[in-house]
Amino acid sequence: MTKTPDFANFLPINMKSPVELMAPAGSWEALRAAIKAGANSIYFGVEQLNMRARASINFTLDDLAEISKVCSENNVKTYLTLNTIIYDHDLSVIKTLIDACKKNNITAVIASDQAVINYAFTQGVSVHISTQLNITNIETVKFYAHFADVMVLSRELSLSQVKKITEQIRKENICGPSGKLIEIEIFAHGALCVAVSGKCYMSLHTYNASANRGACLQNCRKAYTVIDKETGIELEVDNEYIMSPKDLCTIDFLDQVIESGVSVLKIEGRGRAPEYVKTVTENYRQAIDAYTEGKYTTEFGKSLIENLRTVYNRDFWSGYYLGQLLGEFNDVSGSKATQKKIYVASGIHYFPKSGIAQFKMEAQQIEVGDKILITGPTTGVLEHEITSLMVNDKEVEKAVRGDEITFPVPERIRKSDKLYKVVKTEFAE
Repeated sequence: MTKTPDFANFLPINMKSPVELMAPAGSWEALRAAIKAGANSIYFGVEQLNMRARASINFTLDDLAEISKVCSENNVKTYLTLNTIIYDHDLSVIKTLIDACKKNNITAVIASDQAVINYAFTQGVSVHISTQLNITNIETVKFYAHFADVMVLSRELSLSQVKKITEQIRKENICGPSGKLIEIEIFAHGALCVAVSGKCYMSLHTYNASANRGACLQNCRKAYTVIDKETGIELEVDNEYIMSPKDLCTIDFLDQVIESGVSVLKIEGRGRAPEYVKTVTENYRQAIDAYTEGKYTTEFGKSLIENLRTVYNRDFWSGYYLGQLLGEFNDVSGSKATQKKIYVASGIHYFPKSGIAQFKMEAQQIEVGDKILITGPTTGVLEHEITSLMVNDKEVEKAVRGDEITFPVPERIRKSDKLYKVVKTEFAE
């Protein structure tokens, strides 16, 4: 196992924050990026029993000890997602995973199947109720309060509905197994599904790949023609991607989100790249900290949206939080990010005294002035700009495939790191 870096000099986590900021971790790179960007907690999957079993790299059972160690050292909570449908043949695996969570001091498991909820509860492992259970009212909160301290509400609720639930929790003093008031978690940013709280069977029916087993192939994101089967007439629709919602974004009304009384804000994206995790987490960290300091404004929130547009997105809308009657859908397939990364080189060496990184060019070319992205299992995500460049100890303006290059970087890189050039896309203004 690679030695864990010391993150003490990176962005501090504001422990006086009114809400906990939870970031996705689909890989070691994303996990470390989340910590460096200021997340209060991370959530991740192990093996196949999670809702991103196909989309993200995921971790193994043997990784739990290291995940716990890294996050504990940085005062970051850890949540293991076990929120798929569970069959009888999965039960022994589930018990093994939960036992390992207890052994390695994982903060909680996120669950939707009653078998997982019950076993974790009996073993004294904290439970978060997943959005897959579609909690939409206070009576359901009371029921699951017997087992869980934190509940993720349905994505289809408005902020006024969320606020009524949080107010009722306080009014009726509804507590979980820990004896503390139930905490409410909601999604703040990321992909939305056309199905209610993600309960979709489209991928299962068409490809025998169940979304509810973490294997969604997202055929809802494709373009379709709607045909009247009786007449054969094709129905005209203004938007050809009629089942692909835009991504949720709450950063420009985050004050209303926080004031709804929620305790945890969750960023969706365990299938996304580590630079997505870094960018989204650090921008929501800025917005939350601004609110904490009494400096948040809608204008400030809107100014951060352009940063969010640089990484993977399907354009943004406010979800159902502000009470829209209809969803907003995409007019293109895939991402509308204003930037993309192009792989150029692999790490060779780092010279700590001079702060110089050495890479082997394996594709494309790179020039002085280029924006770059370095990612790695220990490095996480490092964004930088090439200010000077050397090949064979000679200063150059450009390097090409086959060259061994050196240039200054603000922190250590490793042999396992990959170097990308960041360029604008067609969606950049």
